[in-house]
Amino acid sequence: MRNNSIAIVVTACFLISSCATKEEILYLQDSQKFNNTSYTYTSTFIQPNDILKITVGALIEETALPYNRTSMSSQGGGTLELMQLEGYLVSQENTISFPQLGELSTKEKTVLDLQNEIIDLLEDSGQLKNPTVNVRLLNAKVTILGEIKAPGNYSFTEQNITLLQALGYAGDLTINGKREDIKVIREVDGNRQIATVDLTSGDFFNSDFYHIKPNDVIVVNQNAPKVTSAGFIGNTGTLLSVLSILLTTVVLITR
Repeated sequence: MRNNSIAIVVTACFLISSCATKEEILYLQDSQKFNNTSYTYTSTFIQPNDILKITVGALIEETALPYNRTSMSSQGGGTLELMQLEGYLVSQENTISFPQLGELSTKEKTVLDLQNEIIDLLEDSGQLKNPTVNVRLLNAKVTILGEIKAPGNYSFTEQNITLLQALGYAGDLTINGKREDIKVIREVDGNRQIATVDLTSGDFFNSDFYHIKPNDVIVVNQNAPKVTSAGFIGNTGTLLSVLSILLTTVVLITR
């Protein structure tokens, strides 16, 4: 009887040490605080190594041809990879070379800023009348690592996505993901920022890291039970072996 009690106590200790609480698992536990609240949407500045697709149109279609690169994608056989090869690569000096207009600066400009600038340049120089210009970022991606169901690189075509959307692309956190300790690494204009986001609270809705920027890296750390089991007991077989040794030792000592 005494041996059974000891066995139950030992087993319970292992189970307790490997359990996560509800407060560690549930997302946005204070979400009602943020219901019907507003937020400020900010556009992303164009960065070096971005690839831009720039399309120019005009009332007389032929007059816009010199400003557009001939593209396989326009013939229905293009892929995103092909479009990227045909796009405008932003240099380390934050410039692109555009037909008829020469070198254009992209520093501290959004795609909308660059779009409007090209329109103004074409009109002011008398090259085109009432032109239309569309600028899109082709290689926006986010890297997601750690305790996530499908770690990897994920491309997105939206101007911006939220942190929750990005995690959704990767299949959500595993049960072992530490929801109050999500690291977001961001590099902008040579400056590196590392933020810690707590998904159990909606406070991050008001932070600069609510929206993911192109080239962000998201790292999902392991929660305490996972770290404990990884450092001491690697799998179920090892757990049973350790319990067996402990029980055998207890029986021998208490005889």
